[in-house]
Amino acid sequence: MRGLTVFIADIRNCRVRELEEKRINKEMANIRTKFKEGSLSGYDKKKYVCKLLYMYILGWDVDFGHMEAVNLISSSKYSEKQIGYLGVTLLMHENSDLVRLVVNSIRKDLDDNNEIHNCLALHAIANIGGREMAEALAGDVHRLLVSPNSKSFVKKKAALTMLRLFRKHPDVIPAPDWAERITNIIDDYDLGVCLSVTSLITALAQQYPEAFMMAIPKAITRLHKVIVERDFSADYVYYKIPIPWLQIKLLRLLQYFPPTEDPNMSEMLHNVLQTIINNSQETPRNVQHNNAQNAILFEAINLAIHLDCESDIVRQATNILARFILSRETNVRYLGLETMAHLAAVTDELDEIKKHEETIILSLRDKDISVRRRGLDLLYSMCDVTNVKTIVSELIRYLHIADYALREEMVLKIAIMTEKYATEYSWYVDVILQLISSAGDHVGEEVWYRVVQIVTNHESLQEYSAKMVLHYMRSPHCHENMLKVGGYILGEYGHLIANLPGASPIEQFNTLHARFGLCSLATRALLLSTYIKFVNLFPEIKGAILAVFNQYRHVLDAELQQRACEYMAIATMPTDDLLQTVCEEMPQFTERESALLSRLNEKTNQTEDKRTWNIGGKDSNEKTPANLLAAKENKENGSVDDLVAGVNGATISATGGATEEAAQGTNGAAATASSAATPAAPAAKAGLTWKDQLAPGHEVWYNRLRDGSDGVLYEDSILQIGIKSEYHGHLGRVAMYFGNKTHSQLNSFAVTVEAPEGLVVVNSHTLATSIGPSTQIQQLYSLECQQIPTEVPLIRISYQAGSMQSIYLKLPVTLTRFLEPIQLSSADFFARWKQIGGAPREAQSIFKSTEKINLERARAVLVNNRLGICENVDPKPGNFVATAVFNTSLNGKVGCLLRLEPNRDTDMYRLTIRTTSDVVSKHLKEILHTALL
Repeated sequence: MRGLTVFIADIRNCRVRELEEKRINKEMANIRTKFKEGSLSGYDKKKYVCKLLYMYILGWDVDFGHMEAVNLISSSKYSEKQIGYLGVTLLMHENSDLVRLVVNSIRKDLDDNNEIHNCLALHAIANIGGREMAEALAGDVHRLLVSPNSKSFVKKKAALTMLRLFRKHPDVIPAPDWAERITNIIDDYDLGVCLSVTSLITALAQQYPEAFMMAIPKAITRLHKVIVERDFSADYVYYKIPIPWLQIKLLRLLQYFPPTEDPNMSEMLHNVLQTIINNSQETPRNVQHNNAQNAILFEAINLAIHLDCESDIVRQATNILARFILSRETNVRYLGLETMAHLAAVTDELDEIKKHEETIILSLRDKDISVRRRGLDLLYSMCDVTNVKTIVSELIRYLHIADYALREEMVLKIAIMTEKYATEYSWYVDVILQLISSAGDHVGEEVWYRVVQIVTNHESLQEYSAKMVLHYMRSPHCHENMLKVGGYILGEYGHLIANLPGASPIEQFNTLHARFGLCSLATRALLLSTYIKFVNLFPEIKGAILAVFNQYRHVLDAELQQRACEYMAIATMPTDDLLQTVCEEMPQFTERESALLSRLNEKTNQTEDKRTWNIGGKDSNEKTPANLLAAKENKENGSVDDLVAGVNGATISATGGATEEAAQGTNGAAATASSAATPAAPAAKAGLTWKDQLAPGHEVWYNRLRDGSDGVLYEDSILQIGIKSEYHGHLGRVAMYFGNKTHSQLNSFAVTVEAPEGLVVVNSHTLATSIGPSTQIQQLYSLECQQIPTEVPLIRISYQAGSMQSIYLKLPVTLTRFLEPIQLSSADFFARWKQIGGAPREAQSIFKSTEKINLERARAVLVNNRLGICENVDPKPGNFVATAVFNTSLNGKVGCLLRLEPNRDTDMYRLTIRTTSDVVSKHLKEILHTALL
């Protein structure tokens, strides 16, 4: 196209913008005239559209020529069709009105037998990618992808086009319906097609993991062929390494699924990973070979950690990672630290990683900020009770010289580690106040909110916090966030230190007010609230505070003016009744997920792959995609992961385990009175209705499990019922299995739970309505203790064996299951013991044991009921002192203190319990009294 060549040359010869603009305007006028005249040949249209596209690329606005580009798409000549598609993709956006005009032309090219036309149409769909186009053409793209007649390069483009559409409009793609045919393409002979489809499946599997479970064996088989069997085309060898991109993508895809239960697949995958580990020991031939080899190795290590973090392969990998974090190459150090952070985030055994603690701390001073970030992530993941003080002190020391881009993240992680692993609350306060003092600009609202919540909820911390915050506020460089913390804590607990030297009421007031004029309006408003609390706590400084209120009654800011006027009115009333009511001590905050964790775990961009693991400890990785899918699969298959594994004495005595037919039969109709994922009992009841219908002899089975052990809850000649449970805070999980001991099927099987007031029980899935001969099925229940339960839940099991049978049992879910043991020193224990006082919060029982007193048995009873035994607290040997916290979701926490005094001469016990709730005291005494008899 000579005219286009001349035009481009003219533009390039323009030395100033004015000349270029003049030439552009002249050419645009000429093109507009030509288009108006009509009757242009395809060649001329192509030439003029090319000129418009060149102007557009240079940055000039092009507001005409769109229809000519659309018309070129319908041309039968490739060169004209190509320019038409190029014009459409550049000049139109996804919401353009003209997009509707090209949909039919694109569909026609998708249906064409010409592969080149197919590819041009796919390019246009991927580049424009609007919702309307996706809804109209997604089916055609899928057809090209799965068609056996499509060429390899068309399939590759179709897979990537569908990936683009899915990322922009995931609801348009019916992925579960197409899963099987898409997954089968992993077996395609062309590795390029396999690579493209793996990228698509990786994205789809993150949203529809169950539908793409069939990809697991195909991915493992393809990896085995490429890595172990060396079955690949020479066209895909990159510096002696076969198609490294496919290897990496397949290894990553497997991390979105739980480990396979097929032993053959597991063995193949083990061979693949071991081969990759062995190949990594080879000396790299050049930089490219080294990069590809390391990329595969790190993804293989991540997969090995995902499958089993205690495996032999992971132990080999740990030694490799130890070398990598010392490497001179920045990329290798980065990947080594990141992969080691993955291992630290999921393993229970951190000793091997802790050996390299000094090296990891030194990485914080690396010249590359990305390496410093990964070092910080690793320290955060490997932190536990044993090394928290070392890590936190190093991070605070490094905070002063850290990059500004890194400081806010460091502050959040220091605050979370300190709260999570602090063994002493005073140390927690020291660290947070030091953090606010040294990095106040980077301390978000969440940090000081959290410290205020913790101080409010722990009485033993209040005096110490008030003293320390007053000390920090007297430093020459007191940050405004410190002033906020100080204002709140002194306003609530300043009276606890009022008698200490240097902490008199007027000195507390003067310390706060000295910085009053330098802080923001929001902080001043908070300090005015502190001052009205001072009026209530310290009447002797009322005059000085009223002067401040009077001064701020006339400021321009409406918030400050309103507060000053209202506080002035309250403080000058004839009586102090309203003042005392308004300034009552703040109640304890309800326990909830820390806002610090929410801030740290902000979601990534929607177009990115989901993380297969989360930075942090093992508890941070309970909700990874693979773990969630594994839990759901186990529920649907009538089993639970570690919850029912190894139930002592819980085997079917008639024959072996469940048959395959029974495993497939667990997706039957609902077997509970309420639907799945709904509470199995109403929120409040006057009492349980089945108490008088309990099965004969149930107490024998119940008493065996009452102390927290797991095993058989009930057994007769027909049915065996086992139970296993775990609890954390106010939440619990109970797994029950039901075994048919007979040689005939049990029909109309149903299970219903009746929960007492304050306890919510939710069943995980619908239970099978029949149990085959000599087989078993399982059911998982989630428990939430909302208030103080005064009874245990009941369960009814009904089935047809000749006639309808019903069994009513008590579930061993006592109040003690929601206790968390804690440790207190002797001074703290007796201080709290005195604070709680006597009746009604004290419950005492003196009783005679039915057998010779055994101190070890008594200790076991306390431990099994989740009470923390405090050693060397009671001066008399043989006496027990224990502490715990009872957790509820609605009523907060209840502190529990216990003294057990056995008299071995008379075989008598004196059991004394003091808690902050008289109801808890009463029922805890009854439970332990029964257990100790």
